[in-house]
This record gives sequence, structure tokens and C-alpha cells, in this order.
Amino acid sequence: MDQLNAVLADAVGYVWGLPLVVTVISAGIVFSILLKGVQFRAFRHAIDVVLGKYSDRHDPGQLSHFQALCTALSATLGLGNISGVAVAIHIGGPGAMFWMMVAGVIGMTTKFVECTLALKYRKIDKKGVVQGGPMYYIEQGLGKKWKPMAMFFAVTCILGTYGSANMFQTNQVAAILKQSFDIPPWVTGLALAVMVALVIIGGIKRIALVAEFLVPFMTAAYTLGALLVACLYYDRIPQMFIDVFTGAFSGTAAIGGFAGAGLRLAMVQGVRRAVFSNEAGLGSAPIAHATATTQEPVREGVVSLLEPFVDTVVVCSMTALVILLTGVWTQDLTGVELTARAFDTAIPGFGKYFVPVAVFLFGYATVVSWSYYGERATVYLWGEKGILPYKVIHCTLAFLGALWAIEPVLNFSDIMLGLMVVPNMIAMVLLFPEVKADSEIYFKKLHAGKFKVKT
Repeated sequence: MDQLNAVLADAVGYVWGLPLVVTVISAGIVFSILLKGVQFRAFRHAIDVVLGKYSDRHDPGQLSHFQALCTALSATLGLGNISGVAVAIHIGGPGAMFWMMVAGVIGMTTKFVECTLALKYRKIDKKGVVQGGPMYYIEQGLGKKWKPMAMFFAVTCILGTYGSANMFQTNQVAAILKQSFDIPPWVTGLALAVMVALVIIGGIKRIALVAEFLVPFMTAAYTLGALLVACLYYDRIPQMFIDVFTGAFSGTAAIGGFAGAGLRLAMVQGVRRAVFSNEAGLGSAPIAHATATTQEPVREGVVSLLEPFVDTVVVCSMTALVILLTGVWTQDLTGVELTARAFDTAIPGFGKYFVPVAVFLFGYATVVSWSYYGERATVYLWGEKGILPYKVIHCTLAFLGALWAIEPVLNFSDIMLGLMVVPNMIAMVLLFPEVKADSEIYFKKLHAGKFKVKT
């Protein structure tokens, strides 16, 4: 088992290594240039759409723009925002924060492209149930001969769901609740499994109802907690920005103290954590955004670009802010423990309670929302008959994950998540001309005032 885990751990490093990082970022840069910086020029419009100014209840779909955004965000706002950021900074130094933000901004365009495609090629059955995501725009957009690649994506999505988006989340939640409050892991696991089951049994609409409450609450609470620390250490903020920018191009790491890490380490760690956190290019979020109530694919693409902004530019930067301002990033800690120590350093005792609650909410939201991604991939492969068995397995693994961190399973899952990028990026590149053409038409209509706006 140890040998198997070592092999899989090495494989994770290769899959999520520099080639994947360069591929995702390069595609995002090209998309951003060819779409004329859509993440900047459409930002205000995205907010207007989320606020319902362009909504029409007669349009096809299952969720409002806001619900679709919150559902996708609840999947991305996981332990990566708390634990992953800490790992990136501990290894890559302050400069990792800079590259994380760069990747977040670039990822906004990547998300725009994949979610526009998801709306354009989604299927809606007679009951009004939406089927969408990379599986569908690969098969329908590229043609039937590409179906094996669509099936490959669906399989990797299901396997990725069970590990990193389920067992890893519940395991980490159980671990920190045991450490902070001495709650037995089986109690945490059972509670999470039941809570997850109660939500996912109601399908996407119930998931969306939970998400539209949890996401704004989690984001606001975590941001306020981080800003409170920033206020206490306001005099260190100028130096922090100097360290971030200098570290971004020189590289400083803290691995048992200070050690030269170089530009490559800071860049890879920052970009990798951003991609892993906001999932831009992964192909998961399009499954949720495909359910939006609209007739305009580009409109939901615009909404989706807010997702990396909230996940990475806002929430991830809050974690980085606390860790860097308090100076704990050089200590021999990493992950959740480092983030908790940072909050405790600023406000003694605060991290002990605040971080475990944040981990619980973020982890729970991820398990719930990712269950929908795996469910839709299951339906694509085996039809509606596969839904119940999938949900039973998902909830069972949520419980088992809290009791036993099966490292080979988690590493295998990380590999699957990385492999999801491959078919998705191929489809995005090949279908990009369609996205560009549709975007030009949409924004011409928008600027000409041809869309009905609620006052």
C-alpha cells in the first residue's frame, strides 16, 4: 500500500505539474487577448445579470443566474481556500500570492469560455431538467466521433468527485474538529453524511437553495475575519506588498526556515493552487452553470467569470493576507494549522474557533455541490438509473472519509481531477472560434440596447 501510494503521489506531481499549469494559463492568456479582456469590460455587466436585471422567468433553465453562480462557487470554495493557500505560501513564499492573483484574473476568461459552451450545447428534456457540461459540448460541438473523449471526461469527473471533493473534505473537517473540540471523527462523518443526503436527495434546486445561503454567508464572514486581522496589522501592509512583488520575481520559500526557492517555485505554487481552487479549465463549473435560466449562452458565461474573482482574488487573498501579515508563514506548519495559527497570532483564541467553523462550512458546501457534478456525469454514462446508486455511494464515502484518510484513493482522485482538464481544454480550444463569434454578437446587441432590462 505504501509503494502504491508513493507511485500515485509522484503521478499527482506530474499531472498537476508545470506542463498542466502552463497549458491552463497560456490558454487563459490567449483567450483574454482574443476576447479583448472580457473579464474587465464585462465585469459590471456580470453583476447586473446576477442581480436579475436581464432575467426572464419564461426562459429555459432550472436556476437563476445567482443560484447557478452560488452553486458553482460552493464547489470551488473548499479547503483549497484555507489549506491550499497556506501550502502555496509556505513552499513558494510571499510571491506565490502574486501568481495566485494573476492566475485568478486569467482564469476568469477561461471560465467564461467553458461556461458559454456549456449553455450553448446543453440539453433540456421534456421535464425541464438540464443536462450540460463538457460531456455535451465535446460530443455535440465536436461531433459524435469525439464521444469517447466525452466519456473519458465523465469517468474522471465521477472518480475525482469521490476523493478530493468528498473524502478529503470530510477527513479534514473531522480532523480539525477532533483537534479543536475533541469531537469523535465518526460523529463528524455521520453528521456530514446525513446533512449531505438531506440536500442532494432534492436535486439541483435544493442544492442551489443551500448554496445561495451558504456562499454569501461564508464569503462575507471569512472576509470580515481576515480584514479584522488586517486592521490590527495595518502598519505591516506596505511591507507585505513589497515582499509579495519582490518574491514573485525572485522567490523566497520557508521550508524549515528560509531557503531560496526561485521564480519557478513561487509561480508554480501560486498558479497551481489557484487553478486547483477556482477550477478554471477543469470543466466542473460548466455543469452547474448549464442550469441557468437564460436563452443567451454568453450571458451565463459573463456570470461565470465572477467565480474565479470571488474564489481566488477575494477569498484566497484573504487567507494569504492573514498568513503574511502575521508572519507565521516561516513557521514549521502548513495547511489548515498554519492558517489557524495566523488568526490566533492576531487574536489569541480566535483561530481555534473561527477556522474550524470555516473549514466545516467550506468542506460541507464542496461535498454537496460536487455531488451534482458526479451525478450529471453518471447520467451521461448510464442514464437516470445510475442516480440513486451514485448518491448512496457519495454519502457513504463522506462518512468513511471522516474515519479513514485512504491516501491512495485521494491521490488517485487528484490525478482524475487533473486529467479532466485534458479533454476540456481540447474542446475549449477547438470550439473557441464559436465562443468569440457569439460574444461579438452578444456585446453588439448589449451596447445597442436590444436586450430587455428590468428597472
